[in-house]
Order: sequence, then C-alpha cells, then structure tokens
Amino acid sequence: MSYLTVKTTAEDSFEEKKSLFIGYVKRVSTEEEAKEFVAAIKSKHKDATHNCSAYAVGENLNIQRYSDDGEPQGTAGIPILEVIKKNGITDCAIVVTRYFGGILLGAGGLTRAYTKGAAIAIKASGIVEKVRGIRLGISMNYDLLGKVQYICGENNWHIEEVEYTDEVKLYILADMDSSEVICKELIERTNAKIIITKDKEDIYFKQENRLYANI
Repeated sequence: MSYLTVKTTAEDSFEEKKSLFIGYVKRVSTEEEAKEFVAAIKSKHKDATHNCSAYAVGENLNIQRYSDDGEPQGTAGIPILEVIKKNGITDCAIVVTRYFGGILLGAGGLTRAYTKGAAIAIKASGIVEKVRGIRLGISMNYDLLGKVQYICGENNWHIEEVEYTDEVKLYILADMDSSEVICKELIERTNAKIIITKDKEDIYFKQENRLYANI
C-alpha cells in the first residue's frame, strides 16, 4: 500500500473580479470526517455566497463526492474534484468559499476560480505519501554505535530515537519495501553482532526519505 495525500490542514485565498475565494483542505480517513469538515467550513462562513466542496476517500478513490452549493452545475464541485485527481491524492476534503463581489464571472471564469481555489489550498498544505511501514529496534554493544550510525547516515536511514542502558538501542521507521534491505545490510556490515526486533506493521507518512507516525 502506498498513495499520496495532503500533509496538513491548510488554507489560502485570492480575489477574482472583486469576489473573494478561500480554499480550505484537510486530510481525512473516512467519509464522515470529510462531511464534518465541509460542515465546519460552511458553519464558519455562514454569510458566504457559496461553500463549494469535493472530497475523495480510499486508496483507490473509492468514495468521491462534490457539491456546487448553488453555483451553476459543473462549475465548482467537479473542478475541485478534478484538482484532487490531477494531484494524484486521496483521503482529503476541499472546500472553496466564495464571497460574491458583484461581477459575474461566467461558467469558464467560475471553473477557473474554483480550480485555483482548490489548487492553492493543496499547495499550502503540501503532499505526503501514505505507506505501510514498520518500526525497527536495533540493539548492540556501545562499541558498534558509531559504525551503525555511520551506515544509517550513509543510506539516509533516519534514526528516530536512541536508548542508552547496559547496551544501546536505535529505532528506525522503515517502509515495508526498505525494511528487509536495512536489516540485511546492518547485519552483514556488523558481522551479525546486532539484534533487530520488528514491531507490527502500521501506517506512516513518508516525506523524502523519512517516515513519520504523525505529520
């Protein structure tokens, strides 16, 4: 399992012919969370002319919904959903709020504006990869610490935590594709003088070469 989603809740805004557009985005894991987010933004902007939205949930975008919220059909909700798809992301909800400025934009202008509102919200958030990974615990004598740290640095394996007791233990978060490679190389280069334990598989967020439990 590996797919892209937004990094964090974010917003951005712009003006188009005196209309104010505010784009909001949030990472969600269920359709219920997406609905709650849309409702929260609508409540926040009760006085707005429109609060148009779209969301996609599931690894394969199993759930897709959108709303024009009173704008001409096809000029708001679908363009927002298309931005989600074109960025290759899922598990996210977007609301683009509009305060009408008195000048009509036309169907093409509305489509461009709602597309931009969704795009700038995603840009403000950033994108991360959602992967299945595992936490590796590497136990060793103190005389091996420097060598193991060097190997990790050489391969861009980020050490999350170090425990110092009668021996030293390092912790690394690794995606499933990399975990066996990490174990194999560390064991080989330390002549099997380390002990590696594995926690159960879990879902992590990957940015560049590092995994995060929460981001």
